[in-house]
Amino acid sequence: MAHSFAGKVALITGAARGIGAGVARGFVAQGGRVALVGLEPDLLAELADELGADAAWWEADVRDSAAVKAAIDAAATHFGRIDFVLANAGIASYGTVRQIDDSAFERVVDINVNGVFRTLKHGTPHLAKTKGYALVVASQASFAALAGLASYNASKAGAESLALAYKQEVAHLGVSVGVCHPSWIDTDIVRNAEHDLPSFRATREKLPWPANGTTSVEECVALILAGFAKRKSRVYVPGKVGVSNWTKALMNSPAVWPVLRRIAARTVPQMESEVDALGRFHHSHVPETKPHD
Repeated sequence: MAHSFAGKVALITGAARGIGAGVARGFVAQGGRVALVGLEPDLLAELADELGADAAWWEADVRDSAAVKAAIDAAATHFGRIDFVLANAGIASYGTVRQIDDSAFERVVDINVNGVFRTLKHGTPHLAKTKGYALVVASQASFAALAGLASYNASKAGAESLALAYKQEVAHLGVSVGVCHPSWIDTDIVRNAEHDLPSFRATREKLPWPANGTTSVEECVALILAGFAKRKSRVYVPGKVGVSNWTKALMNSPAVWPVLRRIAARTVPQMESEVDALGRFHHSHVPETKPHD
């Protein structure tokens, strides 16, 4: 369904590819303008050229608060306003808690939690002026942890909690806040993880519905844009991911633990061996410091 974003400006982090680039294209197609923020200048420039005068880009690392502030302020000056913020930049790392390098774990948390904080912090003054809307891209992993992705699980649960606290803090300013929970999206992170780690693919196939499917980028973009238009408090991608939210307590209960334990007993040793063989804790190409969902 098309929505009119005429006269509106969206700022998107992690905008060079995948979900971020798709939302940028969709937002402009529906009448809006976009500020593209990320760490791949060639791809950002190419996307901005494709979208024409309705787009501009700024290179910024969400781990750098001063750079994030400079990019957001510059975008607001360039376009005259910011109505929507999509805090989309995020990464994942491979490896269990006992195995993963400290710096790899910390990097995931810094980008996926602290990067969202910095984006929201510096976006707030501009959103307050327009009574705008911020959407934080968390994950289905906010509800259900998966062995071997502890850094990602922890960071996405943290991103959800951060967004929910922020929602209360800015309500009196007229700013609305939503949390987006994609499941497995057909982008770099899923394709490369399945290539690098056969055990990851096998584990995904054994997960209960709705955690065992893959969603296209196009469907993800459509749902995010609908979330923008309706200023939704939750955007589930696909919609059935909402079941994971409502059944979170059950999935983490003693009743389900024996099943999870049996799965983990088979897959964790294999996954650790595969990560050791790779000799790295992320896939071979890490765009935007960010392969997202």
